[in-house]
Amino acid sequence: MALEEKQSPAARGQNPIHNQAHKLNLINRESMTITGVRDVLAFDVSEVLLETGLGMLSIRGSDLHVSRLTLEKGEVDVTGKIDVLTYSDVGTYKKQGESLLGRLFR
Repeated sequence: MALEEKQSPAARGQNPIHNQAHKLNLINRESMTITGVRDVLAFDVSEVLLETGLGMLSIRGSDLHVSRLTLEKGEVDVTGKIDVLTYSDVGTYKKQGESLLGRLFR
């Protein structure tokens, strides 16, 4: 019987971010830590748009800031007044008709 060599996801050609659990930690609607983030698509003071392992995550509020961004680990910290968290499928979001540039410059 041959022993199987254990390899990390990166060694097998997989991105470890795509296998990371997606978690949200929201404290007093003012500070949020998010894991399992694949990409940050847009952010400004009223909205942060993230692609996660579970779909698109839109964070809306006021005075929002991305205070820490570590895409290698799939982690993002957001501070500000957080009013709304909305999930949607990646495919659904792209079909909504509004381009990314249109969302950035509204």
